Amino acid sequence: MAVYIGAGQVRVGNIIKYNNNLWRVMSTEYVKPGKGGAYAQMKLRNIIQGNQTEVRLRTEEKVERASLDQVEMEYLYEDSAGQCFMNTETYEQVFLSGGILEGVMEYVIANTKMKIEYYEGKPIGVELPRVVELEVTETDPTMKTATITSSPKPATLETGKVIAVPQFINVGDKIRVDTAEGKYLERAK
Repeated sequence: MAVYIGAGQVRVGNIIKYNNNLWRVMSTEYVKPGKGGAYAQMKLRNIIQGNQTEVRLRTEEKVERASLDQVEMEYLYEDSAGQCFMNTETYEQVFLSGGILEGVMEYVIANTKMKIEYYEGKPIGVELPRVVELEVTETDPTMKTATITSSPKPATLETGKVIAVPQFINVGDKIRVDTAEGKYLERAK
């Protein structure tokens, strides 16, 4: 059953059906000009092809919000067929690759649990946990005078991602990383 919402109710992260394609809302801005009706200016990314577009819709226009099924999966390993994920309830294994994993694997190590989004039986997206714990594999040594300044230093994580961390972080430390912004949060306990 299709669910229709007004363009004024669309939020960042929603998946909508527009021109017979699935689009993820990347940004939205609501404008009420002095003359004329209010409208929503949205930046959309095509789920299947990955291209982006901008659309302007009157706030009273209706758009179809896609109904997605979310299945909890656990990442297992990388293979020539792609990245292997296992359904945590049925133990069924699924191989994913390509655009739906873009920017995801830099936060994922073996046994990481996440939600895979399905639309009409096909995987179309991945919802990472908000915070992940990763080990620092490479960084500059701590400077003795660094306690005076709060200047960050680059650190390479076990997945290969490089982020800025405080000076007191050393190789081998486990840190908590915000997956939405790609930023250091704190040292893991």
